[in-house]
Amino acid sequence: MQIRKSFTFEAAHVLPHHPGKCARLHGHSYRLDVALEGPLQATGPAAGMVEDFEVVSRVVKAAVINELDHRSLNELLDNPTAENLIVWIWERLEHELPHLAELTLWETRKACVVIRKGDPLTHAGKASESPTNRQELPLP
Repeated sequence: MQIRKSFTFEAAHVLPHHPGKCARLHGHSYRLDVALEGPLQATGPAAGMVEDFEVVSRVVKAAVINELDHRSLNELLDNPTAENLIVWIWERLEHELPHLAELTLWETRKACVVIRKGDPLTHAGKASESPTNRQELPLP
């Protein structure tokens, strides 16, 4: 079974290698969708759940949102593309959320990047064939 939770943050960046307007300082209202997959827990406070949404919120806010919100992403990454940012986010969450299956980072209402467990840029996917996908999709 899969669960999903969405988060938002505001951040600015400059893409130093971009030939167009993204080479200038600009910002985005990002949306991060976090998906976890696994069996329903049989016992404990999260019995009947893949994971308690409150646990997901606490982990994502502490590890990611509090670090990125209202920040210049160039302070963290030399080339803060959506693709590089989602790998940075994955690395911060994968050990805290063992059932992490997929992240979707919406840079705009129509453009997102998706990374899945097993993709080459995740630790679980070092030998995988599945690429990180940048997609142009409408928000649900």
